[in-house]
Amino acid sequence: MLLPKINPTTTKAWKKLTQHFEETRNLKMQDLFSNDVSRASKKVIDWEDFYVDYSKNRITHETLTLLFELAEEVKLKEAITSQFEGETINETEDRKVLHTALRDFNNRKPEVAETLQKMKLFSEEIIKGNWKGHTGKSIDTIVNIGIGGSDLGPDMVVESLRYYRNHLNVQFISNVDGDHVMETLKGLNPETTLFIVVSKTFTTQETLTNANTIRSWFLENASEEAIAKHFVAVSSNLEAVKTFGIDSENSFPMWEWVGGRFSLWSAVGLSICCAIGFPNFEKLLQGANEMDTHFQDTPFSENIPVVLALLSIWYNNFYGTETEALVPYSQYLNKLVAYLQQGVMESNGKSIDRNGEPINYQTGTIVWGGTGTNAQHAFFQLVHQGTKLIPIDFICFSKSLHGKEDHQNKLLANCIAQTEALLNGTYKKEVETPFKVFDGNKPSNTIVIKKLTPNSLGKLLAMYEHKLFCQGILWNIFSFDQWGVELGKKLAKTTLTAIETNNTTMINNSSTKGLLKKVNS
Repeated sequence: MLLPKINPTTTKAWKKLTQHFEETRNLKMQDLFSNDVSRASKKVIDWEDFYVDYSKNRITHETLTLLFELAEEVKLKEAITSQFEGETINETEDRKVLHTALRDFNNRKPEVAETLQKMKLFSEEIIKGNWKGHTGKSIDTIVNIGIGGSDLGPDMVVESLRYYRNHLNVQFISNVDGDHVMETLKGLNPETTLFIVVSKTFTTQETLTNANTIRSWFLENASEEAIAKHFVAVSSNLEAVKTFGIDSENSFPMWEWVGGRFSLWSAVGLSICCAIGFPNFEKLLQGANEMDTHFQDTPFSENIPVVLALLSIWYNNFYGTETEALVPYSQYLNKLVAYLQQGVMESNGKSIDRNGEPINYQTGTIVWGGTGTNAQHAFFQLVHQGTKLIPIDFICFSKSLHGKEDHQNKLLANCIAQTEALLNGTYKKEVETPFKVFDGNKPSNTIVIKKLTPNSLGKLLAMYEHKLFCQGILWNIFSFDQWGVELGKKLAKTTLTAIETNNTTMINNSSTKGLLKKVNS
């Protein structure tokens, strides 16, 4: 079964929600808490090592009931089944969407099992020092060369799980900016460095430009034959990999049914395996699989990704908020926002629905944020007293990894206090000056996780994957293509020719011509 194609604004639930919003748009969460002493215990989901408190939202029991009705009317449950059963739900690219199969331990695809085993053996050889470079020295540095999903996911996970890292120095090169490449290469020893080139087609401009620059740098002190000892690939284009000089035995596959921004669970995560060891990578997969099972099997009222998605729809499409902030209270997660920006905005930044019709309602929330407590000293002033309504997800961990209790207590105190301050503000309190008035009534979710582990990180990432999937279904859009990325790439080819030849005759736009004249002057 393909995905349902139901315009949400035509449903009975949407019409009821529109009326309900008009009736409740001015309600105060402070009053909701005052009028219902059990509110905080009613609007939480306590699952395994996750505790999701969504009580601080501008919702009533009726709001939730209507949102669940909307999910049923747009056939969200059927859509979830279609994804997990491997239907071709990425219709515009004629592909299945099966990143969840990469972490399915009960029904593992043979090709996935084979690739995971190869990743295990490879990473173990590197970590143990058995893999030797062309001069007989062990590898001590791994550099991942990729962009987009081939970079953001692995880089984020390696940073998030820094506590679990081994002795290897793992770095990432993504931007086609030559200064970025050369600065990274500055301190590297070519005799002890291994490069992982990640590109499904092995034609991605940024990745291949960087890879070829690094290849030339490497060959300054080594022979062509030495490339096989220092370069491996994650790609589906074996011919191009071979031409580059990479041994086919050292090439790891990518599959059409795995989108780039959901690919860290695949061989794209090879750098993760090297950084934290395969056992920890497997725990990451297991955590994600546990969230997959929760998402598939749990009734919507207790289903974490579904509830989070419905709340997002409520604010985006009825309150007109447009953005939502993400604030993890862990410096380890400082790259999580950038990763989720791609996941959410590349997936749901669409203005054509699944029927091929232009959309006249808001889709695709803008995701932004930063780590607490840094964020408090940056943008929280606007959140507290600005004119915009910004829903926030707070993420914190009950236990720290290094056991610095004083630091952890202060970190948690700040996180929890911010959620309360956003809720209550100075409501019904005497304030000596209007400049110190805080309206409060600012919505937030608080996600408390016991500890940052590979397993819990896997759950967290899968949770947001499933949230954006639900959003896409509710908005009646295709979340798994990204045609909007392609236009700029095509134009860049013509623009590059104009820069390289200092000839703008093929350029039609006057602004572009003016810019090219300036950069070539």
